[in-house]
This record gives sequence, C-alpha cells and structure tokens, in this order.
Amino acid sequence: MSALNGIKVLDLTRVLAGPYSTMILGDLGAEIIKVEAPGGSDDTRYWGPPFKGTESAYYLCANRNKRAITLNLKSEEGIEVLKKLIKRSDVVIENFKSGTMEKWGLGYDVMKTINKEIIHCSITGFGQNGPYKNLPGYDFIIQAMSGLMSITGSDQSGPMKVGVAISDIVTGLYANIGILAALQERTRSGEGQSIDISLFDSQISALANVASNYLISGNIPGLLGNQHPNIVPYQPFPTLDGEMVVAVGNDGQFKKLCTLLDLEAISTDDKFTTNSKRLENREELVNILTKKMKTRTSKEWLLLLNENGIPAGPIQNMEQVFNDPQVRERNMIVEMEHPTAGNVHLVGSPLKLSRTPVEIHSHPPIAGEHTDEVLAEIGYSTDRILALKENNSI
Repeated sequence: MSALNGIKVLDLTRVLAGPYSTMILGDLGAEIIKVEAPGGSDDTRYWGPPFKGTESAYYLCANRNKRAITLNLKSEEGIEVLKKLIKRSDVVIENFKSGTMEKWGLGYDVMKTINKEIIHCSITGFGQNGPYKNLPGYDFIIQAMSGLMSITGSDQSGPMKVGVAISDIVTGLYANIGILAALQERTRSGEGQSIDISLFDSQISALANVASNYLISGNIPGLLGNQHPNIVPYQPFPTLDGEMVVAVGNDGQFKKLCTLLDLEAISTDDKFTTNSKRLENREELVNILTKKMKTRTSKEWLLLLNENGIPAGPIQNMEQVFNDPQVRERNMIVEMEHPTAGNVHLVGSPLKLSRTPVEIHSHPPIAGEHTDEVLAEIGYSTDRILALKENNSI
C-alpha cells in the first residue's frame, strides 16, 4: 500500500507549480483528479515542440498518476459537480488569481461548510495579500523580482535565469510540505485549513545562505557565476580536454587536494590555510589551481579525486545524464504507454520509501479522459452525464 493511499486530491491547477505538486502526491499514492475546462485548459498541453504524438513534452513531465475531467466552472452545473467533488476530497489545490474562487462562490469559507475537513491550498504568484496580490506570477518574472537573477550569471553574461523553471518547482515542493503538515494536523483536530503559497515567497526562501549573507552583512551580492560566495575552491576548472567541477567543503579536504595536485606548499601558506583566508585570496588561489588542473584530462582528475574523497564531478549534458549508470540504477527513467503518444519516457521519482514505495501507474491523461468515470462514481447517471455534455457544463 502506498504512503498516501486513501487521500483524495482535487487538482484545479495548470502549468507547472501546481501540477508538479499533485504529481508527487500521486506518485505517493494519493488519488488525483485533474480538472480542466472543456477541451483542456492546461497551457502546457500546447507548449512545444517537442511533442510525442499530440502530447507536449512539457505537459508529460508533470501530470502522470492522475485522472482528468473537464468542468465548465462558469456554469451553475459545473460548480455543482465541483461541490460534490469537494465533499468527497481531502485536498483542493488551485492556482487561480486571488479572488477567483470567491467569485465563483467557492472560497475556503464556502468549501469548509461543504467539508469541514477539506484542506485548501492556493498557489499564486504573490500570495493572497499585499500590494502585488493581483499580479500574475510567471517563473521568469519571479526569478527576476526575487533577486535570483541578480546573483545568477557572470559579468560577461549579465543577470541570467536558471535553466529550469526553478521557482515553480520550489513552490510545488513547499505546497506539498504545507499539505502534508495540514493532513497530519487534521488527525488531531479533525478540521481542515487553508494554505496560502506564493511563488515569490517560495523563491525568496530558497535564496537560503545568499539571503542570509545579505541580511547579516548588509552587503548586496553581485553575480556569483559558478563560484560559491562562502567557500573556496568550489567551482568549475578547465582541464586538458574540457571542464569539471571541484567542490572542497572544508580545510581537511583542501589540504588533501593540494597533496593530490602536488601543491603541498600552498596548503601551509597562511593565505590559504583556512576557508576565510581562501575567500580573501580567492583570485590568487584559483589561478594556481587552474594552471595545475590544465595538465590532465577531466577523466584522469575525476578518477584521482573521487578515489581520494575530494568532491568532484563532470559537467554533463542531458544525453550523458540519462546514460549515467547511477541514473539507471536509481530508476530515474520510467517508461509507460500513452494512448496517443505511444511509448513515453519520463523522469522517475527521487523518493525512495522502504515500505511504501512510489508507484508510477498511469499515463499523463488526455483532457477529460476520465470525466464519465469520475462523475459516475459520485452518482451521475449516463443520461445526466450526456445532458451535462450537451449543455457544455463538462
């Protein structure tokens, strides 16, 4: 039995933060019902190429382990169906603009009269209060406004976004933390609650040590490139045939690195003996190490450093990543059949639970694929379902 077996989640989200959150809950065994407008309203269905059959790679990445229905939430009948689904659900997660659910007469105050145990999770760009609450929130905008872009990139590149929609991913993970905490608290109180998660808050929280550096020192960090603001050496180095990363985390590792590089003299140099000193003299030290690293190939250095406990790794492209034996051994690629896309490969789950392992059992659904099935489960007859379709309510 899966960890979240028996938990029912009503997913009113689209794009990435919300769907990513509910996909993880589905991987853990929760029943996920994905709700879209008739015809399909998740924008990512159309974000391509690449496509596999009629499905975009983007949509496929965040929507497995769900059943999909369509509802017209601008119709009274569509709202009535949704209320019946809320009554049987444990969690409702949505990412509409602030006030949208209230406009439909389905704010949390109404939801809890339908089901006092319901946990409502709202994901928005900026949260339910504050001067920005009505602004739309896209990952790129959040990366810019949160300060992430101000530290990402180099003097040559200027401010850069992270290559994946990291603000969405982080927000989806925070949403799940909140949902799981609320589910646990409900076992004591017997009541649900509302969770207000924003991309802006989540990304600022994820600035971690860089934000703390500023709050403690008052110094505004600039573009950090591939160097660490607090640790040296912790960056890429050129080799005889390419580039690789070395990440020395303490003084003992630095001393061992110097021995392996035949640079024992600098390990006892007062300018480099502690991390604080290495930070002060970063440029000089990096120049010394760079000159030495250029004398061997990346493969030679990786073999030597890994054998001797010095954190180091290659800079891999996607092809190299998904052919990496560690990735294969950890089941980080999964295959499944899709009714229109055929055989598809998806990224596996990083969650490895010993007694209740993750199960990836169903393909990312076609819009409305399970509408008839789900409505029948909540008491709608075949004739009534047909009438709802004719009225464009589902």
